[in-house]
Amino acid sequence: MNASDPQSGSNPAPLQPTRRQFMEVVGAGAAAVAAPNLLLAQKTDPAHPIVGEGEYQYECWHDWGQLPGGHEYGGASHGIAIDSEGMVYVTHHGTPGSMFVFDPEGKFVRAMGERFMENGRGVGHGVDIRREGSQEFLYLSPNDLHSGFAKMTLGGEIVWQKDREAVARDSGLYQSEKAPFRATNICFAPDGGYYLGDGYGSNYIHRYDKNDQYVSSFGGTGTDDGKFQTPHGHWLDDRDGTPKIAVCDRANKRLQFFDLEGKFLSKLEGFLFPADIDIRGKVMLVPDLHCRITMLDQDNQVLTQLGEDPAWRAEALEGLKMRSQRSLWRPGKFVHPHDACFDKEGNILVAEWVETGRVSKLRHVHA
Repeated sequence: MNASDPQSGSNPAPLQPTRRQFMEVVGAGAAAVAAPNLLLAQKTDPAHPIVGEGEYQYECWHDWGQLPGGHEYGGASHGIAIDSEGMVYVTHHGTPGSMFVFDPEGKFVRAMGERFMENGRGVGHGVDIRREGSQEFLYLSPNDLHSGFAKMTLGGEIVWQKDREAVARDSGLYQSEKAPFRATNICFAPDGGYYLGDGYGSNYIHRYDKNDQYVSSFGGTGTDDGKFQTPHGHWLDDRDGTPKIAVCDRANKRLQFFDLEGKFLSKLEGFLFPADIDIRGKVMLVPDLHCRITMLDQDNQVLTQLGEDPAWRAEALEGLKMRSQRSLWRPGKFVHPHDACFDKEGNILVAEWVETGRVSKLRHVHA
């Protein structure tokens, strides 16, 4: 997300609780988490409070991964991904480069992504990692009108980069010069292909095969089923054994689910401003730009909502001023979670859309 963004079929039963059912679960979860967390907070450093409930409790360590002098996240930390060795990649709007790399303990390793800078500042946004044969690669969706999207080695070498003209030529959807294109994220298909989300542009998701050839597109702007208003992040969801694409339809405040060809299947409402998705086992993680992180089970029932606090949210969202007022941030409270992912131990790393940037590590604890 950038500062100019406005804040704005059949449904199988296991995927489609009603909004009322969703909010009832949310309310019950918020009430249940309050009492145990008060007890846990007495046993831990108040600077690192516990959030969540039951087996989904986490100790908050904000500002994980300290940067060396001369390095800054700038206007925002945006995307976060972890490779098979536990190395953490964070995209940003600072300098140098557009991505910082940390080891599993949070020690700074290097800056890279200099190709994706404008006027001396990074334009890093979506970042996802996939193993292909014996090598892992970064797939990038820079927050920039000109950068398109790209594939890069973990060391920072560009494999290929595709611009708006290539997408327009292949899809036939951007013939008007006024039709915007600005990629936000990429997710991967089981057959080696991938899906590109034009979340800050014309609200399409584009399919590519394993040879990087365009296949088809779905979506477009709207509020109807199958349409989007900012398809900001998406992920391959195979928790029930049937692979499908789960899309954060952010400004429509919902998730939508599609088959691998882009046919609408179902939707899940009750979100505030869902930004991205990660999945570990049967658990789906949905960072919500409006101050919380939702965790869902295999049936898309709410397990817990990390940081949920309506009073804090009202304060944090007032004029979006909180993102630049670090002195007002509180331990255990999120401002604008923009991306989040699990590490191999089940901890969670969160990148927030805030000035100066912030990465938090949520260390998994047991009740």
